[in-house]
Amino acid sequence: MQSIEAMLRQHISENILFSSNGYPYPDDASLLENGIIDSMNVMELVLFLEETLSINVEDVEIVPENFDSVSNLAEFARQKQSLLVRD
Repeated sequence: MQSIEAMLRQHISENILFSSNGYPYPDDASLLENGIIDSMNVMELVLFLEETLSINVEDVEIVPENFDSVSNLAEFARQKQSLLVRD
């Protein structure tokens, strides 16, 4: 199974950057500051996480701390998944 980071890199590369050359940034690069994503892309990433990982992203969780890098997104997703396991 692919890591969450790898899934995110692939999704961003193919569906946001429209690149077949992979994701060219380090995982800790700011998606917003580098102009990689905009507000519409954030919503696309929310849907991707919800559909792919079966997690529920609340509106209050859509903040830069969770969505500003591949690393942050992956950590956020892992935290959400761990809550599913406990419930």
